[in-house]
Amino acid sequence: MSKRTKWTIAGIVVLAIAGIAGSAAAKKGNKATEVRIEGVEARDLVASVTASGQVRPRTKVDLSADITGKITRLAVKDGDYVKQGQFLLQIDPQQFDAAVQRSEAALSNARARLAQAKASLIQSQRNYQRSAEIKKSAPTLISDEQLEQLKTTVEVNEALLNAAGEDVKQSEASLKDAKFQLSRTTIYAPMSGRVTRLVVEAGETAIQGTFNKDAATLMTISDMSILETKVKVDETDVSRISLGDSAVIQLDAFPDTTFVGKVVEISNSSVKGATTSASGDQAIDYEVTVRLLNPPPETRPDFSATAKIVTDVRNKVLSIPIIALTVRENEALANKDTVPGAKAPGKQVGKKDVEGVFVVAGDNKVTFRPVKVGIAGEKHFEVLSGLKAGDRIVGGTYQAIRELKDGTLVKETKPADPKAAEKKS
Repeated sequence: MSKRTKWTIAGIVVLAIAGIAGSAAAKKGNKATEVRIEGVEARDLVASVTASGQVRPRTKVDLSADITGKITRLAVKDGDYVKQGQFLLQIDPQQFDAAVQRSEAALSNARARLAQAKASLIQSQRNYQRSAEIKKSAPTLISDEQLEQLKTTVEVNEALLNAAGEDVKQSEASLKDAKFQLSRTTIYAPMSGRVTRLVVEAGETAIQGTFNKDAATLMTISDMSILETKVKVDETDVSRISLGDSAVIQLDAFPDTTFVGKVVEISNSSVKGATTSASGDQAIDYEVTVRLLNPPPETRPDFSATAKIVTDVRNKVLSIPIIALTVRENEALANKDTVPGAKAPGKQVGKKDVEGVFVVAGDNKVTFRPVKVGIAGEKHFEVLSGLKAGDRIVGGTYQAIRELKDGTLVKETKPADPKAAEKKS
């Protein structure tokens, strides 16, 4: 075979391979992308914010001792219902009772000195008055010096009387303080409610709660008639919540039942949450208080609760699946005004991301269409503009939507055969 013939055969082979590759590429380019196609329909949408917390009574009191002493009597047990003013417990009063007796004795002594000072003052005043009258009738019988001494005695006795009066006041105050300290040994219920926490027993020592409230707490009384749950809501969601918003509450203790609630308080200051990133940033949360409107009688404090707060409702509005909404770069955006330094008007100065969906045409080719959405339900967005009822859009999968472009040919994914899936499982 000549050299020229060999080169001719080689050229034919190369052309054949190129033709096969081009044909395969063409077939591949004409291959339709499998997607899930859905229609734009009217639906009822409910926007909500879900957060977790614990059940707690609206009003509760942590009782602690104001004095230190041994508990000699305990009249209640955990779970008891008590009325306001009911006796709860007694701290050993001996030391404080003795202080009252000492104060009473000191007061009696002070009153006796006061009486003595009064008598001395009266006596000195009479002596002075008699001497003054004699001095007027017979000046030679009483000297000026004697009269002056008698007057001084009166003034001294007046001062002693005032001092005795102040001693009486001081003793009365000491007695009042001693009685007050004695009264602290007896603890009564400050409100009606249920004893939801009892941490002491008779014979234990009650600790004064000035520096350590937790260690000094004796018991907790809670008004179980009004129950609430405080949930932490992220800063991105709290602005959508308003006072009075309704809520659906799930208690872990009653997994098959939901309860109704409403928002009664939204904190103005944030509570820092756990660290959310390696940089040490913390989640910013706000406390939202939801009141339970129909709690069961068996509800107890600290039950775990999940509140689904309804922030908005839309009835029969056009909607699209959340997964269908995607973002594309709007390359047509351009500044039509003259830009300083530009050679000609109309120079593109930036691009903008636009939210939208891929609409499926009659030839099964897709076109990206900008869409304005409203509230978000559990699975669908409200459509404000850009679509009309009956439009067919690409509703999945996420990967397919991510890779779609204008003009891409699509075909609807066939639903899985339940029988085949059952056999496979």
